[in-house]
Amino acid sequence: MTAETVLTNARIVLPDEIVEGSLLLRDGLIAAVEPGAARTGEDMGGDYIIPGLVELHTDHLEGHYAPRPKVRWNPIAAVLAHDAQVATAGITTVLDALRVGMDEDADLTSDDIRKLADAIEDSVREDRLRADHFIHLRCEVSAPDCLKAFTNFETDERVKLASLMDHAPGQRQFVNLETYAYYYQRKLKLTDQDFKKFCEKRMGESARNSGPNRVFISAACHERGIVLASHDDATAGHVDEAIEQGVRVAEFPTTEEAAKASKAAGLGVLMGAPNVMRGASHSGNVSARTLAAEGLLDILSSDYIPFSLIQSAFFLGDVVEGISLPQAVAMVTKNPAEAIGLSDRGVIEPGRRADLVRVRVDDHVPVVRTVWRQGRRVA
Repeated sequence: MTAETVLTNARIVLPDEIVEGSLLLRDGLIAAVEPGAARTGEDMGGDYIIPGLVELHTDHLEGHYAPRPKVRWNPIAAVLAHDAQVATAGITTVLDALRVGMDEDADLTSDDIRKLADAIEDSVREDRLRADHFIHLRCEVSAPDCLKAFTNFETDERVKLASLMDHAPGQRQFVNLETYAYYYQRKLKLTDQDFKKFCEKRMGESARNSGPNRVFISAACHERGIVLASHDDATAGHVDEAIEQGVRVAEFPTTEEAAKASKAAGLGVLMGAPNVMRGASHSGNVSARTLAAEGLLDILSSDYIPFSLIQSAFFLGDVVEGISLPQAVAMVTKNPAEAIGLSDRGVIEPGRRADLVRVRVDDHVPVVRTVWRQGRRVA
Protein backbone atom coordinates (compact mmCIF):
# COMPACT_ATOMS: atom_id res chain seq x y z
CA MET A 1 0.00 0.00 0.00
CA THR A 2 1.33 3.44 -0.93
CA ALA A 3 1.84 5.69 2.09
CA GLU A 4 0.96 9.33 1.36
CA THR A 5 0.98 12.44 3.51
CA VAL A 6 -0.02 15.96 2.50
CA LEU A 7 1.32 19.01 4.34
CA THR A 8 -0.69 22.06 3.34
CA ASN A 9 -0.80 25.80 4.11
CA ALA A 10 2.97 25.94 4.62
CA ARG A 11 5.77 28.35 3.81
CA ILE A 12 8.14 25.99 2.04
CA VAL A 13 11.83 26.92 2.01
CA LEU A 14 13.23 25.88 -1.36
CA PRO A 15 16.89 26.34 -2.42
CA ASP A 16 16.30 29.81 -3.93
CA GLU A 17 12.93 30.97 -2.64
CA ILE A 18 10.12 30.56 -0.15
CA VAL A 19 6.76 29.50 -1.56
CA GLU A 20 3.38 29.14 0.07
CA GLY A 21 1.70 25.87 -0.77
CA SER A 22 1.63 22.16 -0.11
CA LEU A 23 3.96 19.19 -0.04
CA LEU A 24 3.01 15.69 -1.08
CA LEU A 25 5.03 12.93 0.59
CA ARG A 26 4.91 9.39 -0.73
CA ASP A 27 6.75 6.30 0.52
CA GLY A 28 9.34 8.31 2.44
CA LEU A 29 10.13 10.70 -0.41
CA ILE A 30 8.98 14.14 -1.51
CA ALA A 31 6.57 13.45 -4.38
CA ALA A 32 5.52 17.01 -5.26
CA VAL A 33 5.91 20.66 -4.28
CA GLU A 34 2.70 22.52 -5.12
CA PRO A 35 2.87 26.31 -4.79
CA GLY A 36 -0.46 27.87 -3.93
CA ALA A 37 -2.22 24.53 -3.86
CA ALA A 38 -5.23 24.33 -1.56
CA ARG A 39 -5.06 20.64 -0.80
CA THR A 40 -6.77 18.65 1.92
CA GLY A 41 -4.13 17.49 4.37
CA GLU A 42 -2.30 18.35 7.58
CA ASP A 43 -2.66 22.12 8.03
CA MET A 44 0.72 23.68 8.84
CA GLY A 45 -0.91 26.95 9.85
CA GLY A 46 1.49 29.03 7.79
CA ASP A 47 4.57 27.62 9.51
CA TYR A 48 7.86 27.15 7.66
CA ILE A 49 8.80 23.75 6.28
CA ILE A 50 12.54 23.33 5.81
CA PRO A 51 14.70 20.30 4.96
CA GLY A 52 15.87 18.21 7.89
CA LEU A 53 19.12 19.59 9.26
CA VAL A 54 22.41 17.81 8.54
CA GLU A 55 24.99 18.01 11.34
CA LEU A 56 28.62 17.20 10.50
CA HIS A 57 30.46 17.83 13.76
CA THR A 58 28.91 17.45 17.19
CA ASP A 59 30.76 16.01 20.17
CA HIS A 60 27.57 16.28 22.22
CA LEU A 61 27.29 12.50 22.63
CA GLU A 62 30.31 12.32 24.93
CA GLY A 63 28.58 14.51 27.50
CA HIS A 64 25.70 12.04 27.78
CA TYR A 65 28.10 9.11 28.24
CA ALA A 66 30.46 10.88 30.67
CA PRO A 67 28.29 13.53 32.37
CA ARG A 68 30.76 13.95 35.26
CA PRO A 69 34.47 13.10 35.71
CA LYS A 70 34.86 9.32 36.16
CA VAL A 71 31.10 8.78 35.67
CA ARG A 72 30.09 6.46 32.81
CA TRP A 73 26.49 6.08 31.66
CA ASN A 74 25.04 3.11 29.82
CA PRO A 75 26.28 3.72 26.24
CA ILE A 76 22.98 2.81 24.57
CA ALA A 77 21.09 5.07 26.97
CA ALA A 78 23.61 7.83 26.20
CA VAL A 79 23.07 7.42 22.46
CA LEU A 80 19.28 7.51 22.91
CA ALA A 81 19.44 10.68 25.02
CA HIS A 82 21.71 12.36 22.48
CA ASP A 83 19.50 11.23 19.61
CA ALA A 84 16.37 12.62 21.26
CA GLN A 85 17.99 16.01 21.71
CA VAL A 86 19.33 16.33 18.17
CA ALA A 87 16.05 15.17 16.60
CA THR A 88 13.94 17.63 18.57
CA ALA A 89 16.36 20.34 17.41
CA GLY A 90 15.40 19.51 13.81
CA ILE A 91 18.51 17.47 13.00
CA THR A 92 17.56 14.44 10.92
CA THR A 93 21.08 13.42 9.86
CA VAL A 94 23.94 13.59 12.36
CA LEU A 95 27.59 12.66 12.26
CA ASP A 96 28.49 11.82 15.85
CA ALA A 97 32.04 13.04 16.46
CA LEU A 98 34.15 10.48 18.32
CA ARG A 99 37.70 11.06 19.51
CA VAL A 100 40.61 9.20 17.97
CA GLY A 101 43.73 9.87 20.03
CA MET A 102 43.50 11.20 23.55
CA ASP A 103 45.10 14.47 24.63
CA GLU A 104 45.79 15.60 28.17
CA ASP A 105 42.29 16.80 28.99
CA ALA A 106 40.56 13.57 27.95
CA ASP A 107 38.52 11.86 30.63
CA LEU A 108 37.64 9.14 28.12
CA THR A 109 39.67 6.22 26.76
CA SER A 110 39.73 4.56 23.37
CA ASP A 111 37.72 1.70 24.88
CA ASP A 112 35.02 4.19 25.89
CA ILE A 113 34.89 5.54 22.34
CA ARG A 114 34.57 2.03 20.91
CA LYS A 115 31.66 1.34 23.28
CA LEU A 116 29.89 4.46 21.99
CA ALA A 117 30.48 3.46 18.38
CA ASP A 118 29.11 -0.02 19.09
CA ALA A 119 26.07 1.53 20.81
CA ILE A 120 25.41 3.66 17.72
CA GLU A 121 25.68 0.64 15.43
CA ASP A 122 23.45 -1.47 17.66
CA SER A 123 20.84 1.28 17.95
CA VAL A 124 20.74 1.78 14.17
CA ARG A 125 20.35 -1.95 13.63
CA GLU A 126 17.52 -2.19 16.18
CA ASP A 127 15.74 0.91 14.77
CA ARG A 128 15.83 2.79 18.08
CA LEU A 129 16.85 6.16 16.70
CA ARG A 130 14.93 9.18 15.45
CA ALA A 131 17.76 10.72 13.40
CA ASP A 132 19.98 9.04 10.82
CA HIS A 133 23.35 8.54 12.55
CA PHE A 134 26.83 8.28 11.04
CA ILE A 135 30.29 8.69 12.58
CA HIS A 136 32.86 11.47 12.35
CA LEU A 137 36.34 10.59 13.63
CA ARG A 138 38.05 13.53 15.37
CA CYS A 139 41.67 12.52 14.89
CA GLU A 140 44.05 14.21 17.36
CA VAL A 141 47.12 13.69 15.19
CA SER A 142 49.59 14.85 17.85
CA ALA A 143 48.48 12.17 20.34
CA PRO A 144 50.78 9.15 20.72
CA ASP A 145 47.85 6.71 20.55
CA CYS A 146 46.18 8.28 17.50
CA LEU A 147 46.95 5.56 14.94
CA LYS A 148 46.15 2.72 17.33
CA ALA A 149 42.79 4.32 18.10
CA PHE A 150 42.15 4.92 14.38
CA THR A 151 42.57 1.21 13.62
CA ASN A 152 39.65 0.54 16.00
CA PHE A 153 37.45 1.85 13.18
CA GLU A 154 39.07 0.18 10.18
CA THR A 155 35.95 -1.87 9.38
CA ASP A 156 33.24 0.67 10.32
CA GLU A 157 31.20 1.56 7.23
CA ARG A 158 29.27 4.21 9.18
CA VAL A 159 32.33 6.49 9.24
CA LYS A 160 31.63 9.30 6.75
CA LEU A 161 34.09 12.01 7.83
CA ALA A 162 37.46 12.26 9.57
CA SER A 163 39.03 15.50 10.73
CA LEU A 164 42.75 16.06 11.22
CA MET A 165 43.30 18.19 14.31
CA ASP A 166 46.22 19.27 16.48
CA HIS A 167 45.39 21.02 19.73
CA ALA A 168 49.00 21.26 20.94
CA PRO A 169 50.19 24.68 22.14
CA GLY A 170 51.56 26.85 19.36
CA GLN A 171 49.40 25.08 16.77
CA ARG A 172 46.31 26.27 14.88
CA GLN A 173 43.57 27.06 17.42
CA PHE A 174 46.21 27.82 20.02
CA VAL A 175 48.90 29.74 18.14
CA ASN A 176 48.58 32.30 20.94
CA LEU A 177 49.99 30.66 24.09
CA GLU A 178 48.07 33.06 26.32
CA THR A 179 44.82 31.69 24.90
CA TYR A 180 46.11 28.15 25.44
CA ALA A 181 47.01 28.96 29.04
CA TYR A 182 43.59 30.45 29.68
CA TYR A 183 41.93 27.33 28.29
CA TYR A 184 44.14 24.54 29.66
CA GLN A 185 46.01 25.85 32.70
CA ARG A 186 42.78 26.77 34.40
CA LYS A 187 41.02 23.60 33.28
CA LEU A 188 43.79 21.30 34.52
CA LYS A 189 44.60 23.47 37.58
CA LEU A 190 48.35 23.59 36.87
CA THR A 191 50.98 25.81 38.45
CA ASP A 192 53.04 27.97 36.10
CA GLN A 193 55.95 25.53 36.33
CA ASP A 194 53.78 22.48 35.74
CA PHE A 195 52.04 24.23 32.86
CA LYS A 196 55.41 24.95 31.20
CA LYS A 197 56.32 21.24 31.42
CA PHE A 198 52.89 20.32 30.10
CA CYS A 199 53.35 22.59 27.06
CA GLU A 200 56.81 21.24 26.34
CA LYS A 201 55.48 17.68 26.44
CA ARG A 202 52.54 18.47 24.14
CA MET A 203 54.71 20.39 21.64
CA GLY A 204 57.16 17.49 21.56
CA GLU A 205 54.34 15.05 20.83
CA SER A 206 53.08 17.27 18.05
CA ALA A 207 56.52 17.50 16.46
CA ARG A 208 56.94 13.72 16.53
CA ASN A 209 53.46 12.53 15.65
CA SER A 210 51.46 15.05 13.65
CA GLY A 211 53.19 14.73 10.29
CA PRO A 212 53.29 10.92 10.05
CA ASN A 213 49.76 10.55 11.45
CA ARG A 214 48.30 13.03 8.95
CA VAL A 215 49.89 11.12 6.07
CA PHE A 216 48.69 7.72 7.28
CA ILE A 217 45.13 8.76 8.11
CA SER A 218 44.62 10.76 4.93
CA ALA A 219 45.78 7.83 2.80
CA ALA A 220 43.56 5.39 4.69
CA CYS A 221 40.53 7.67 4.35
CA HIS A 222 41.01 8.11 0.60
CA GLU A 223 41.25 4.34 0.20
CA ARG A 224 37.98 3.85 2.12
CA GLY A 225 36.07 6.78 0.60
CA ILE A 226 35.92 8.74 3.87
CA VAL A 227 35.74 12.51 3.42
CA LEU A 228 38.62 14.40 5.05
CA ALA A 229 38.38 17.66 6.97
CA SER A 230 41.12 19.94 8.20
CA HIS A 231 40.59 21.55 11.59
CA ASP A 232 41.47 25.01 12.91
CA ASP A 233 43.59 26.05 9.94
CA ALA A 234 45.19 29.42 10.68
CA THR A 235 47.45 30.16 7.70
CA ALA A 236 47.61 29.74 3.93
CA GLY A 237 50.33 27.18 4.61
CA HIS A 238 47.93 25.08 6.65
CA VAL A 239 45.46 25.19 3.77
CA ASP A 240 48.16 24.17 1.28
CA GLU A 241 48.88 21.15 3.49
CA ALA A 242 45.17 20.32 3.61
CA ILE A 243 44.88 20.49 -0.18
CA GLU A 244 47.91 18.21 -0.56
CA GLN A 245 46.22 15.68 1.74
CA GLY A 246 42.97 15.74 -0.23
CA VAL A 247 40.86 17.57 2.35
CA ARG A 248 37.36 18.63 1.23
CA VAL A 249 36.03 20.43 4.31
CA ALA A 250 37.76 23.22 6.24
CA GLU A 251 36.45 23.00 9.80
CA PHE A 252 36.58 26.11 11.97
CA PRO A 253 39.34 28.11 10.25
CA THR A 254 40.67 30.44 12.91
CA THR A 255 41.54 33.37 10.63
CA GLU A 256 40.07 35.15 7.64
CA GLU A 257 43.28 34.37 5.74
CA ALA A 258 42.74 30.62 6.13
CA ALA A 259 39.04 30.90 5.26
CA LYS A 260 39.81 32.82 2.06
CA ALA A 261 42.45 30.31 1.01
CA SER A 262 40.11 27.40 1.74
CA LYS A 263 37.26 28.96 -0.22
CA ALA A 264 39.54 29.73 -3.16
CA ALA A 265 40.65 26.09 -3.19
CA GLY A 266 37.06 24.85 -3.34
CA LEU A 267 36.89 23.50 0.20
CA GLY A 268 33.61 23.74 2.09
CA VAL A 269 34.20 26.23 4.90
CA LEU A 270 32.50 25.09 8.11
CA MET A 271 32.03 27.26 11.20
CA GLY A 272 30.23 26.87 14.50
CA ALA A 273 26.61 27.90 14.93
CA PRO A 274 27.37 28.98 18.53
CA ASN A 275 29.93 31.39 17.03
CA VAL A 276 27.12 32.88 14.89
CA MET A 277 24.79 33.23 17.85
CA ARG A 278 27.43 34.71 20.18
CA GLY A 279 28.98 36.93 17.54
CA ALA A 280 32.44 35.59 18.31
CA SER A 281 34.50 32.45 18.78
CA HIS A 282 34.86 31.22 22.37
CA SER A 283 38.61 30.92 21.65
CA GLY A 284 38.97 34.47 20.36
CA ASN A 285 39.32 33.43 16.71
CA VAL A 286 37.59 34.88 13.63
CA SER A 287 33.85 35.50 13.83
CA ALA A 288 31.56 33.31 11.70
CA ARG A 289 29.48 36.42 11.01
CA THR A 290 32.53 38.10 9.50
CA LEU A 291 33.13 35.14 7.19
CA ALA A 292 29.45 35.06 6.22
CA ALA A 293 29.52 38.76 5.33
CA GLU A 294 32.57 38.14 3.12
CA GLY A 295 30.91 35.21 1.33
CA LEU A 296 33.33 32.74 2.93
CA LEU A 297 30.91 30.58 4.92
CA ASP A 298 29.38 27.40 3.46
CA ILE A 299 28.41 25.10 6.34
CA LEU A 300 27.33 25.54 9.94
CA SER A 301 27.74 22.98 12.72
CA SER A 302 26.10 22.96 16.14
CA ASP A 303 29.44 21.87 17.67
CA TYR A 304 28.50 21.72 21.36
CA ILE A 305 24.88 23.04 21.40
CA PRO A 306 22.51 21.04 19.15
CA PHE A 307 19.76 23.66 19.08
CA SER A 308 22.18 26.35 17.90
CA LEU A 309 22.05 24.87 14.39
CA ILE A 310 18.44 25.81 13.68
CA GLN A 311 18.84 29.01 15.70
CA SER A 312 21.68 30.18 13.48
CA ALA A 313 19.76 29.38 10.29
CA PHE A 314 16.93 31.71 11.28
CA PHE A 315 19.24 34.30 12.85
CA LEU A 316 22.07 34.72 10.34
CA GLY A 317 20.05 36.76 7.86
CA ASP A 318 19.08 39.18 10.64
CA VAL A 319 22.68 40.03 11.48
CA VAL A 320 24.43 39.68 8.10
CA GLU A 321 23.21 41.81 5.23
CA GLY A 322 22.54 40.01 1.96
CA ILE A 323 21.95 36.52 3.35
CA SER A 324 18.44 35.22 2.69
CA LEU A 325 16.66 32.54 4.69
CA PRO A 326 17.05 29.97 1.86
CA GLN A 327 20.80 30.69 1.78
CA ALA A 328 21.12 30.32 5.54
CA VAL A 329 19.04 27.14 5.56
CA ALA A 330 21.30 25.68 2.84
CA MET A 331 24.24 26.04 5.26
CA VAL A 332 22.60 23.56 7.63
CA THR A 333 20.98 21.25 5.06
CA LYS A 334 22.05 21.15 1.41
CA ASN A 335 25.69 22.18 1.79
CA PRO A 336 26.69 19.77 4.58
CA ALA A 337 24.84 16.91 2.86
CA GLU A 338 26.68 17.54 -0.40
CA ALA A 339 30.03 17.88 1.40
CA ILE A 340 29.89 14.24 2.49
CA GLY A 341 28.20 12.86 -0.61
CA LEU A 342 24.62 12.46 0.69
CA SER A 343 22.80 13.50 -2.48
CA ASP A 344 19.44 12.06 -1.43
CA ARG A 345 18.61 14.73 1.18
CA GLY A 346 19.10 18.36 2.20
CA VAL A 347 16.74 19.97 -0.35
CA ILE A 348 12.97 20.09 -0.73
CA GLU A 349 12.35 18.78 -4.24
CA PRO A 350 10.66 15.73 -5.76
CA GLY A 351 12.67 12.56 -5.38
CA ARG A 352 14.57 13.63 -2.28
CA ARG A 353 14.05 12.03 1.12
CA ALA A 354 11.15 13.47 3.07
CA ASP A 355 13.39 14.64 5.92
CA LEU A 356 11.54 17.76 7.00
CA VAL A 357 11.10 20.20 9.87
CA ARG A 358 8.07 22.34 10.68
CA VAL A 359 9.18 25.60 12.30
CA ARG A 360 7.40 28.59 13.79
CA VAL A 361 9.40 31.67 14.78
CA ASP A 362 8.43 33.31 18.08
CA ASP A 363 10.27 36.42 19.27
CA HIS A 364 13.17 35.64 16.88
CA VAL A 365 13.53 32.08 18.25
CA PRO A 366 12.66 29.12 15.98
CA VAL A 367 10.21 26.70 17.57
CA VAL A 368 10.53 23.17 16.19
CA ARG A 369 6.98 21.86 16.01
CA THR A 370 7.29 18.63 14.00
CA VAL A 371 10.16 16.58 12.52
CA TRP A 372 9.79 13.93 9.81
CA ARG A 373 12.47 11.47 8.72
CA GLN A 374 11.71 9.71 5.45
CA GLY A 375 8.10 10.83 5.79
CA ARG A 376 7.68 9.33 9.27
CA ARG A 377 7.14 11.65 12.19
CA VAL A 378 10.00 11.27 14.69
CA ALA A 379 9.52 14.38 16.87
